[in-house]
Amino acid sequence: MKDRAGGRGSAPTEASVEERYTQWKSLVPVLYDWLANHNLVWPSLSCRWGPQLEQATYKNRQRLYLSEQTDGSVPNTLVIANCEVVKPRVAAAEHIAQFNEEARSPFVKKWKTIIHPGEVNRIRELPQNSKIVATHTDSPDVLIWDVESQPNRHPVLGASASRPDLVLTGHQENAEFALAMCPTEPFVLSGGKDQSVVLWSIHDHISSLAADQGAAKSPGSKGGAVNGKSSDSPTIQARGIFQGHTDTVEDVQFCPSSAQEFCSVGDDSCLILWDARTCSAPVVKVEKAHSADLHCVDWNPNDVNLILTGSADNTVRMFDRRNLTNGGVGSPVHIFEGHSAAVLCVQWSPDRSSVFGSAAEDGILNVWDYGKIGKLEGAGTGSSDSPPGLFFRHAGHRDKVVDFHWNSSDPWTIVSVSEDGEKTGGGGTLQIWRMMDLLYRPEEDVLAELDKFKSHLLTCAS
Repeated sequence: MKDRAGGRGSAPTEASVEERYTQWKSLVPVLYDWLANHNLVWPSLSCRWGPQLEQATYKNRQRLYLSEQTDGSVPNTLVIANCEVVKPRVAAAEHIAQFNEEARSPFVKKWKTIIHPGEVNRIRELPQNSKIVATHTDSPDVLIWDVESQPNRHPVLGASASRPDLVLTGHQENAEFALAMCPTEPFVLSGGKDQSVVLWSIHDHISSLAADQGAAKSPGSKGGAVNGKSSDSPTIQARGIFQGHTDTVEDVQFCPSSAQEFCSVGDDSCLILWDARTCSAPVVKVEKAHSADLHCVDWNPNDVNLILTGSADNTVRMFDRRNLTNGGVGSPVHIFEGHSAAVLCVQWSPDRSSVFGSAAEDGILNVWDYGKIGKLEGAGTGSSDSPPGLFFRHAGHRDKVVDFHWNSSDPWTIVSVSEDGEKTGGGGTLQIWRMMDLLYRPEEDVLAELDKFKSHLLTCAS
């Protein structure tokens, strides 16, 4: 299992984790509108929502992308699942309260398996074409897959790897984690151990992917792959290679409004902003964005001036790009201190410009609202000693939360995955959850709704 540098804080003890988990379970019916717990046979390092497939009265069906990181007894795989997403205020309280940590959820069903050439470290979906995903493995290349046309494979020992529909070349060393898709153009961005950020355009290739999979070749069975690259997969060269980091690039992200602007973070503690229209050198390089390695970055889709970073120093920092200057120590708008171990993933809510989530090696997924900083916290948002801006702590995982993803079709629904194999019989844990809407709705709306039931509550109390 991969080990990204740990933070300064000590990991929770086994006893404290179980005590925290037991307490969390007792509060599930109060805190959640819906929760599905899915025990994985093999750990997954990434989880992503795909397109919505069907809408019904009480639940919607949606694609879900996962991976299976095996021990070598069977091949590593990219998994495409179908997930039934229960609509708000539909799940019964008894269902929410009762789940088995070692069971698989009936809401998650595997639809297709792609045999992946190496471990799947990252999965990212292409906004312009919902059937195209990119993956990172332990190689210099980015692999592009048409998940609809790829055949379903049975992962048995000795089976050859599925053939990628496209291979993006340009890195000189392995690129394992840093991967992003552009929201405005079919561009792909990657960072790697060669300390470089690489940009590709796959515009000319998307429409031809299905056509390339003609009767003469089957993309799933032809040939093998070495270091993530298959000899009979088409390749494209980089549009640009950007040098500025002095250590491994751990994460990259596009500006939501421009395919030419992007940012990157790395183990050199730097946050760098780039503009492909100017040159391959950094536009702004913040030398000390954090006091330790940076693991993750995200750019606010609703306010393009705000950037989040997460680090091995256990903090999340929010920067305003208008205030960034070259060199020296970064001046964040705010430092969010709510984790006791390295932060591995940060992501803005697709729905609210002030809300974001952060996941860490401490097994906690925190949901923050920076708009609440300095204001009186609303009902149910936590005690007065909570870190400023923190209003929900998801404590359903019992080991480090390696990835999570907000659902853009159902904005308050989150999928998260943790690496807790020893506690779940060898695999990981996938959870799909939505907090109770009374926790995040405007206070006046909540009070108005509760007021409707006041007479009933008083009658019951008497």
